Amino acid sequence: MSGNKPQKAFVALQIAVVTVSDTRTEDTDTSGLYLKEALEAEGHVLNTKAICKDDVEELRALVKGLIEDDAIHAVLVTGGTGFTRRDNTVVSLGPLLESSIDGFGELFRYLSYQEIGSSTIQSRAFAGLSNNTVVFCMPGSPGACKTAWEGIIREQLDARHRPCNFVDRITQKD
Repeated sequence: MSGNKPQKAFVALQIAVVTVSDTRTEDTDTSGLYLKEALEAEGHVLNTKAICKDDVEELRALVKGLIEDDAIHAVLVTGGTGFTRRDNTVVSLGPLLESSIDGFGELFRYLSYQEIGSSTIQSRAFAGLSNNTVVFCMPGSPGACKTAWEGIIREQLDARHRPCNFVDRITQKD
């Protein structure tokens, strides 16, 4: 029920996409490409697209720079959220977040369970906020990126989505 609240207009956000992988290249980065095309199809702007090795310090430095860039509203990170020895996204980026968005990981695993069953327990998808920038971290498969984007992220980055979304929070840079 919208009551007397005026409808919000769409706000085009500046979004960065980071693929975490030791093997992907621009030619083989299907997950990063999916996210780029999906966010642009919604009317958002791709500010930065990067592929980063699954190295704790390298990934942390890259995403820290994106979070500190006041022009960037959101960072979408794909890859490195599993349980192999080279999956370092949680360790790398967790300390950068000022607050966590616990519901993202919970909802992602719920949606993912409907697609891949109990294998979803091996996903450590997570999200948080830092410097008024929202950071969503999801598994590296194109299917997982599609689940995260279509099931959660697209609406949370749309000012028109009710009853709430992150747009007002991430467009109010201090």
